[in-house]
Amino acid sequence: MAASRDNDADVIVVGAGPGGSTTAYHLARHGVRVLVLEKSEFPREKVCGDGLTPRAVKQLIKLGLTADGTFAEQGWLTNKGLRVIGGGVRLELDWPDLASFPNYGLVRTRHDFDDLLAKQAVKVGADLRTGVTVTGAVRADTGRVVGVTAEVDGEPREFRAPLVISADGVSGRFPLSMGLAKREDRPIGVAVRRYYQSPAKHDDDYLESWLELRSKEGGDKLLPGYGWIFGMGDGRVNVGLGVLNSSAAFGKTNYRRMLTEWLGATPPEWGMNDEANADGPILGAALPMGFNRVPHYTRGVLLVGDSGGMVNPFNGEGIAYAMESGELAAEVVAQALGRTGADRERALAVYPAELKARYGGYYRLGNIFVKMIGNPQIMRIATKHGMPHPTLMRFVLKLLANLTDPRGGDAMDRVINAMTKVVPAA
Repeated sequence: MAASRDNDADVIVVGAGPGGSTTAYHLARHGVRVLVLEKSEFPREKVCGDGLTPRAVKQLIKLGLTADGTFAEQGWLTNKGLRVIGGGVRLELDWPDLASFPNYGLVRTRHDFDDLLAKQAVKVGADLRTGVTVTGAVRADTGRVVGVTAEVDGEPREFRAPLVISADGVSGRFPLSMGLAKREDRPIGVAVRRYYQSPAKHDDDYLESWLELRSKEGGDKLLPGYGWIFGMGDGRVNVGLGVLNSSAAFGKTNYRRMLTEWLGATPPEWGMNDEANADGPILGAALPMGFNRVPHYTRGVLLVGDSGGMVNPFNGEGIAYAMESGELAAEVVAQALGRTGADRERALAVYPAELKARYGGYYRLGNIFVKMIGNPQIMRIATKHGMPHPTLMRFVLKLLANLTDPRGGDAMDRVINAMTKVVPAA
């Protein structure tokens, strides 16, 4: 499927994060000429928890990353499930055994994770150009986007294509240039994280989630938000915390100080209350949740991943949804490019409709969940009475990680699937 002489590609993908690279990979596999424009050079740092649930692992397998052996053989740290700490209880929950998803998760630093995905896209034919900062859209007289403006080595440049996919992450500069602002009625979080040298925790085979954060300063003080400790397998851990905008502390808290307060209460042998063990600064990022930027298709542009606010409101996971939406966008675009005019637009309209069908009800439930746990009293009651019941917590794990079999699943799967169907879509 060749681009016309006036175009640089059939499709331009803005951003080479997990969403952009996955989109480019599947487009190239469909025979589409795809140009990926990334402002950074690889490898590069990215603020993230680095933990990958089975949803993300499934997408990595689709990208062919197991072709040269297992993930463990290639240096990834695998994990069995989630260790939840709260209400005086410590509970280890294995990832569910499902037909639809693997039964293990992974950890990989974003420093080279994104690089690996971008290389997979290039391997199957995508044209990746780094050091290119996309600044806005090129529009036809009709208002339709027909390319992008960019800066390359400080010089202005235009790239043309009949379709553009915005995968430029949390900042969403490209959709903002089109007037697509974030919705204020949808949840958003703020997360901060830091790496620490921790021989005692670095090779943990569970992702660790803290529902309660406490500080020794001023007594046993309860801090807002939730925390995580993910072993990296290389002597380090990724430690972080998040606060949602439903919390009274959102926007009014020094999150970096709060992280060091919490870590000051952790066991000394973990090494996370000793500044000498810190590996790099504390960095922060926003978590755009529950479809907080729409529409996901308009005027020749599709939004993928964080650009379209697709972070899971239940657990803050963004990578899996960026990759899933990228795969879907590629399928829809590959179908649409063979059509023209109104027929093409009908084909492209499938993308937002399918996103709504897949995630709309689930994200609406998540939006309600975020409002509830923003109330500290509700969170305390839920933690106190829920944590001692492993069966209930296994249900909660399936719900929060969005891990069910759509057909032939167990009773928990059927309840969760029914809940997402009856709730109006976000």
